[in-house]
Amino acid sequence: MSASETALPLRVGARTLVTLRRRLVRRRLSLEEALTGQAPRLPTLGRNEHGYLVNALPAGLAQPLACAQGDLKPFVRQAYVRSYARLDLGFDSYFSAFSAKSRSTLRRKVKKLADRSGGSLDLRAYRNEAEIETFHRAARSVSALTYQERRLGAGLPDGPEALASMQALARQGLARGWLLFVDGRPISYLYAPAEGSTLIYAYLGYDPEFAAFSPGTVLQLEAMRTLMDEGDFRLFDFTEGEGQHKRQFATGGLDCVDLLLVRPTPANLAIGHTLNAFDAAVAMGKKAATTLGAQDLLRRLRR
Repeated sequence: MSASETALPLRVGARTLVTLRRRLVRRRLSLEEALTGQAPRLPTLGRNEHGYLVNALPAGLAQPLACAQGDLKPFVRQAYVRSYARLDLGFDSYFSAFSAKSRSTLRRKVKKLADRSGGSLDLRAYRNEAEIETFHRAARSVSALTYQERRLGAGLPDGPEALASMQALARQGLARGWLLFVDGRPISYLYAPAEGSTLIYAYLGYDPEFAAFSPGTVLQLEAMRTLMDEGDFRLFDFTEGEGQHKRQFATGGLDCVDLLLVRPTPANLAIGHTLNAFDAAVAMGKKAATTLGAQDLLRRLRR
């Protein structure tokens, strides 16, 4: 594990205003590591390295980890819930834990899309190397239509290198893809690579023409059903972020932080305090906009 030039953006929503940079050793905890409740071990910093950036660290471990690093100065970059779902429950038990209202809503969404599809869902799963190539080609045709790709540049990665990486995981049994079709046309995709016994929620998208049919929600539900029937993985990591979709399908969550630990030089401290002050200002602005009922204006500014 070595340091690299790391971007530390000052960001409002999807818009990056300024990017600061430091040479940092990056360490991201897997979900299984985070669930152990033990602080990670960090390598000794090299002479020209500014510090560490530890992502997805359980919030309760931030202070012990900072204390263990001696005179390094800690800055919390962001705090969030890391949602996850257990895949060893069995689908019936998993689904029964949803509220009666949620179960009814999900069944109605599944039926609505099934009716549009001629009476049953056309769901296709992909896992081996050849299947993943087929998946990637069809999923890319959907991703190109999505808001995530057109406005945020965050669609399913394209190109031979991205495909080769996905196929390398598939050869090891460490990738899963799903597509929903209507009239033989792909309308929604979900891609999840694996880290050990944990699948990671990486890319989900749908054709906006079919938004009224909630294809992303239906696809997630049916993917969870297939995974629990399959039994090859223990956990599904929805990663950071607190969207309604993740909360709906999760069975648990960890309060986590991204922790920046830097040597207390004037430049490092200036960057750390600037990041904290900016994040606090954005949070205050968001709260004020919500209080004043200006959420629509705020969303436009963030884009």
